[in-house]
Amino acid sequence: MIPQIAGYWRNERAAIAMRHTRLHRTRFFFATPPLSCPYLENRVERRVVTELVGRDAVHMNDALSQAGFRRSHSVAYAPICRDCEACLAVRVRVDGFTPSRSQRRVWKLNQSLDGRDCPPVATMEQFELFALYQKSRHGDGDMAKMDFHDYQALVEDTPVRTSLLELRAARHGLVAACLYDRLGDGLSAIYSFFDPGLYRHSLGTYMILWLIDHARSLALPHAYLGYWIAESPKMSYKAAFRPLEAYSPDGWRLLGEDELAVADL
Repeated sequence: MIPQIAGYWRNERAAIAMRHTRLHRTRFFFATPPLSCPYLENRVERRVVTELVGRDAVHMNDALSQAGFRRSHSVAYAPICRDCEACLAVRVRVDGFTPSRSQRRVWKLNQSLDGRDCPPVATMEQFELFALYQKSRHGDGDMAKMDFHDYQALVEDTPVRTSLLELRAARHGLVAACLYDRLGDGLSAIYSFFDPGLYRHSLGTYMILWLIDHARSLALPHAYLGYWIAESPKMSYKAAFRPLEAYSPDGWRLLGEDELAVADL
């Protein structure tokens, strides 16, 4: 989905620049064309998007994230699908999080990894791991078609405070990476990938645990995990990180055990 949004926005941005060259401080929101939903069959998705530009990009990203938006490249977006409210922006309450028994095992299993908090600079080593992950996990998706320049844009096209976690193993080199933003009230996971051959290490789970732990060390109250769809198996893992809040028209609310239990089935 990221290449589609980025491509659509490049065209819109060029048109806006021609029509509104003097309105630098005006913020525009646009709706994307209807697209097939990548998570639920026979559904169509639309998104509202706006570009994060100018001196207030960091502040605007903070405000929009707290209103249920997500960032991709220099664009913030949120779903506006007709007759569907399945996508919920979710975040973990850091101070209330206690890892489960299985999460404690994952944390202990990966303590030998060397975690490096890096600036958002793309490397060929990262891209090779990214491509391997896409081929294994999302071979029929748009991101599997990305070349190095597309990946570089994903990592480096950021107007906000972005970092890249690299996890390295002594014998394997780079085994996982997580692109994330620092917000005023938390850390926001943008995209993560890992060596699919090391599935026993549950590296995806470990990176979320690392993000929560890192947020706690920075005295930040939340770890944002993006969108969660209860009916989507691809997103079921997010329900394991509790207490979990979801954004609603009335603001953030704590998800009940009965709601989260749907993902456990």
